[in-house]
Amino acid sequence: MVSQIQPPTQPEVIYPDSDGQPVANNTIQFGWIVEIKQNLDWLFADDPNVFVAGDLFWYPVEERNKIVNAPDVMVVLGRPKGDRLCYQQWKEEGIAPQVVFEILSPSNTQTEMDKKLLFYDRYGVEEYYIYDPEKNNLCGWLRSEDGLDVIPQMEDWVSPLLKIRFVPSSEGLQLYRPDGERFLTYTEISRNAEQERQRAELAEQARRDAIPRLLQMNLSIEQIAQALALSVEEVRSLAQE
Repeated sequence: MVSQIQPPTQPEVIYPDSDGQPVANNTIQFGWIVEIKQNLDWLFADDPNVFVAGDLFWYPVEERNKIVNAPDVMVVLGRPKGDRLCYQQWKEEGIAPQVVFEILSPSNTQTEMDKKLLFYDRYGVEEYYIYDPEKNNLCGWLRSEDGLDVIPQMEDWVSPLLKIRFVPSSEGLQLYRPDGERFLTYTEISRNAEQERQRAELAEQARRDAIPRLLQMNLSIEQIAQALALSVEEVRSLAQE
């Protein structure tokens, strides 16, 4: 009996989700990465098909795990939100990240950044932005028919895809949402949220305090509800407390 020789099985390709390196080399770089990522999350919070990630490995080619990059922040329009260990493009309907941000640190070399530009150009990034906080220098590239071309003027530049506005100044880079609101730090977002909570509590207490006075004026429950912008049920509940 002649036995059939089985072809050798191909080893499984492993796509690492970490290289053991830190997300950022200093607090300034990390702060910028977090600010841009969180504000983009906020901007697209109501769109289920915009995926935003920070320092996530992106593999553009199946079975080629040496071809990889981890943008500081990347935005993928047309892919659902959700956790991923890495971004394997062939599992994402072949959609490449369209917008990429890199925040420089003193350890970044020109050779390293040239390689990143070549990678993003080759694998389909539409908009690429680099900010150097130490030198307060902003650069950008936009895809044309010939690949990624330098954006000659970044002052008041508006991203064609994200609609955010870049405003370099002597104090540092400012980014603005399409509605004109400035990108906020995590501390500013938390402070604003706390102030809003306190305002809501004061407004609620003012309504509670107003109800007994309005009742003494022989106003009806319906009239009080209208005056305080509450429902009749809410006024009755507050009046009984």
